[in-house]
Amino acid sequence: MNAAPGAQLAESGGTTGLGRVMEPGVIDVSHGPILYLEDVTVQFDGFRALNRLTLSIDHGELRCVIGPNGAGKTTMMDVITGKTGPRNANVSGRVFLGQTIDLMRLTEPKIAQTGIGRKFQKPTVFEQHEVWENLELAMKADKRWFSSLRARLGPQGHRRIEETLALTGLEDEAYRPAGLLSHGQKQRLEIGMLLMQQPQLLLLDEPVAGMTDEETMQLATLLNSLRGTCSMMVVEHDMEFVAALAGATGTVTVLAEGSVLAEGTLDAVKREERVIESYLGR
Repeated sequence: MNAAPGAQLAESGGTTGLGRVMEPGVIDVSHGPILYLEDVTVQFDGFRALNRLTLSIDHGELRCVIGPNGAGKTTMMDVITGKTGPRNANVSGRVFLGQTIDLMRLTEPKIAQTGIGRKFQKPTVFEQHEVWENLELAMKADKRWFSSLRARLGPQGHRRIEETLALTGLEDEAYRPAGLLSHGQKQRLEIGMLLMQQPQLLLLDEPVAGMTDEETMQLATLLNSLRGTCSMMVVEHDMEFVAALAGATGTVTVLAEGSVLAEGTLDAVKREERVIESYLGR
């Protein structure tokens, strides 16, 4: 394995809280992984939600994570995004974004600013606003009140919204209130809103829950089209959806009891006896 992230911090002249940042807005992925978790343990009142969890996601990778309920999948995402951390739980281990950004030392808002976007299972959109307005509100920009008062959407912003509408298949819904969209359309809109913030790592927690088969495959097509634009971690139970994302060669991680049970191609992990016993059944 490559040298653990943070190894060169002593050489850095960068900001103490972030480690060595190559330049503003750039994550150091020179060693390959964009996300690295090492021996992460989370305890709640004596219960170990994560148990020395170690895994890494390569830059540009789309990683699927599966496992039974209670395996620690959501807790893992909570730790990555700072919702659960040393400030509010018994947490140990290391979590790095790229080679140098120590996420365990940052607050939840600061982590969001580093380039991590997270989508929860239930879509969260501004239902009274049109689809176009949802994307405009989500655009990465200076949100301070005095800047917002003066803000005007320029040609570049218009192009980005139009491109995102096309990418998410919502062109025909652009001026429709978001509250009138179907469940699957709302899910795609929320992903579009995250994309407007230009994340470098996108975390999606059971994004196809409640979708029809057609909507599920539409979302798989969308996520596959994002390959190369950002890294992604997708937690999901729908195995057909996982197969559509992982294909024959993609890596799938299986969590159980707070740690990695198996890792490899989908076909490989499905054949592992431990995975069959703990998750897939016979």
